[in-house]
Amino acid sequence: MAEHIVKSFEGELEALSTGIAQMGGLAEAQLQASLEAVAHRDSALAEKTVAEDRRIDAMEQDIDLRAVRLLALRQPMAIDLREAVAAIKISTDLERIGDLAKNIAKRVLIIQHDYELPNRLVQGILRMGRIAQSQLKSVLDAYSNRDAQVSLDVWRGDEELDAMYNSVFRELLTYMMEDPRMISACTHLLFIAKNLERTGDHATNVAEAAYYLITGERLMDDRPKGNNITE
Repeated sequence: MAEHIVKSFEGELEALSTGIAQMGGLAEAQLQASLEAVAHRDSALAEKTVAEDRRIDAMEQDIDLRAVRLLALRQPMAIDLREAVAAIKISTDLERIGDLAKNIAKRVLIIQHDYELPNRLVQGILRMGRIAQSQLKSVLDAYSNRDAQVSLDVWRGDEELDAMYNSVFRELLTYMMEDPRMISACTHLLFIAKNLERTGDHATNVAEAAYYLITGERLMDDRPKGNNITE
């Protein structure tokens, strides 16, 4: 194969990896913004977060087109094939994380004027958010650094977020039972908590794809999951 063709192929693979890194950075920023909007009931930040979701959608489409083109025209083998397949899978999960951040921001716009909402409930949501953020950052670092062990650690660590979700769910349910006036606001917080739990699920999907990319092996065991009381 001519040298310029090899360099062109390598450039396409690098562009995929760079695109995932950029998309991951934006997904992290979106998740952070949505949580700040929750913490401060910041409607302006929530509206900006909703609007920014279009950028993540556009990035996913671009990565998907690049990966499909590479598969069709280059017919890569071995690790190069895994690079393209992983890029498609990971970009899909990052797009979903962006959607979840957008959904959290939309809930903020609904509850922003509910000043009767106990701070303790919001703090439980934010603790969940910090765990989800840590998972996302770790798995994106694992992808960038081609670190199979960190990918595996994230995959195995999903139970922590599930346990936190179950705790928040029970606490919110208790508030609703004790004070019917809290039902509406707590319902929106429940949706926010579920979005964060789902963010963790997508982070572990990314971990699976990254692990396969790096090792060529699939994680065949059942993913460790907490006993989700809502399912």
